[in-house]
Amino acid sequence: MGITLQQLQYFIEVAAEGSISAAADLLFVSQPTMSAAMRDLEKKIGRDLLLRTARGVSLTTDGIEFLGYARQVVEQAALLEQRYLGAAPSRRLLGVSTQHYSFAVDAFVRMVRATDAAEYEFSLRETRTFDIIEDVRTLRSELGILFRNEFNRNVIGKLLRDSGLAFHALFVAAPHVFVSRRNPLSLQRSVSLEDLSSLPRLTFDQGANNSFYFAEEILSTLSSSREIRVSDRATIFNLMIGLNGYTISTGIISDDLDPEIVAVALDVDEQIEIGWIGRTAVPLTDQAQRYLTELRQVVAGFGVSLVG
Repeated sequence: MGITLQQLQYFIEVAAEGSISAAADLLFVSQPTMSAAMRDLEKKIGRDLLLRTARGVSLTTDGIEFLGYARQVVEQAALLEQRYLGAAPSRRLLGVSTQHYSFAVDAFVRMVRATDAAEYEFSLRETRTFDIIEDVRTLRSELGILFRNEFNRNVIGKLLRDSGLAFHALFVAAPHVFVSRRNPLSLQRSVSLEDLSSLPRLTFDQGANNSFYFAEEILSTLSSSREIRVSDRATIFNLMIGLNGYTISTGIISDDLDPEIVAVALDVDEQIEIGWIGRTAVPLTDQAQRYLTELRQVVAGFGVSLVG
């Protein structure tokens, strides 16, 4: 007998809980039954999917890849039942990890509002560059949103390849600075690096992986006499207002989400390429595709030319 849908459902829950016993409790089956189902699944496919320790379980490399396909199958089976058997709409699942972009949040809001499922479980993590890659590698998130340019392209590309991931371009943007509406620079059509020299430069802290190549801002190697690192977007915007600081980004900003911040073109010969990353061996779920559709629509509304 081949792999059963029930085994796939069990496996997905075990991966999510990191524990066979916790997954068994959640699904109202005995722990021995769940353990036996996982051993039988591994025997059928001839590969170890789980690393078992006293603390629980984690996924092997094969397990990570298998999880992506298992989610696809379970999602398609639920859609099949919904269409032909009148079953209730399936629970929607999606995890997104992203650098600190308001357009990523805006698209997430639109996706959630458009969801017709009675039940869903979504996660949105604005986090550090290295952690985005790690989230997608381990399937904590199905996709990640980040930027690359000529400076970081090779380093980011190698890390993605080594992690079994691929970068898919969404759009290319001209660099802008984000400043408070109260900042005199907000009235200019463009600003130069010299205009910014006396202002605090605000950057997102990259933690233990605080390499220039993982910075969210271009021109990260340029020295600044006033530098402040922060960990979240709300703080960076508060410091723009309170200290007349600035940060460099895409120029795409939501008036609804960030009404006190404006984008001003930065006069430099650079480009910012925004894209999404995902596992090369695992196709995106329909929910992830829906999120990317909303993301493209959001940025297209700012007149940005889409690629890919």
